[in-house]
Order: sequence, then C-alpha cells, then structure tokens
Amino acid sequence: MTATAPSTNAYFDALPEDRQAAMQQLRQTLRQHLPEGFEEAMSYGMPAFVVPYSLYPAGYHCKANEPLPFISIASQKNYIALHHVGLYMSPELLDWFTAEWAATTTAKLDMGKGCVRFKKPEAIPYELVGKLAQKLTPQQWISIYESGLKK
Repeated sequence: MTATAPSTNAYFDALPEDRQAAMQQLRQTLRQHLPEGFEEAMSYGMPAFVVPYSLYPAGYHCKANEPLPFISIASQKNYIALHHVGLYMSPELLDWFTAEWAATTTAKLDMGKGCVRFKKPEAIPYELVGKLAQKLTPQQWISIYESGLKK
C-alpha cells in the first residue's frame, strides 16, 4: 500500500477490508506491550512507534526532522510487514527473536534485515510480537542506536 495518509487513523481507514483485522490487531498488540515512552506516529508513510523528541531531541540522523523510528507496520501488496529497527541493530535481539520464532510457530520466518513479512495474516504470532515489543525501552533503544552511529 502506498501510504499518503496524513494520520495513523487515516491509514487504517484506507486499508483493504481483508487486512483490517490483522493490522488493527498488530497495532493493538504493540500499543499494549511497548514500554512507556514510545509514541504512535506516521513515519515514512507507515504507522509507527517512535521515540519522541521529548526523549530524544536529536531525532533520526537520516532525517533530523523525524523522531527516532523504532517499530513500523505496513500493509504491502503481498504481505503485512513489521519493521523493527532493533532487530537490525541488535544481534542479541535478533538471535532471541529467531529462536522464539522457531519455538512458537511452524511457519518459515520470512525476514529481511529488520523487516518481518507475514504473507498469511491469520498466521501472525501476536503473542511473540508482544514479547518482542517489550524487549527494549526507549532508553535502551537510544543506547543501541547511538552505539551503532559511532561505528
């Protein structure tokens, strides 16, 4: 889905009917499990959870006028995507997630550097997504992010 929605609610309202329930459940799972401090926003055309300027005034180094991204969700043409930048930048978190995936589901993990793709919305492991969301506080994410910038 090419997103030009001005808000997260507008994004969800524009979703195809067959994606509505899964996307809303992903959103609710993240809202329920993310540690305090993350805020919901539109980022790069997707609903996202970011570290707000009030916690990290520097913003995102690639786009200083954007708050620091953390997790985004998107309805793409052939799948639903969960973009988790921490999976990309933290080998320990990635190792935990891949081990938990194998222990949680029989589905093959379809993943890029920090993007988990769900081709079958009914097979999204929401409980695992919730556990993943709880793994990093905004302060921990800022530390990982800043240590990656210094390399």
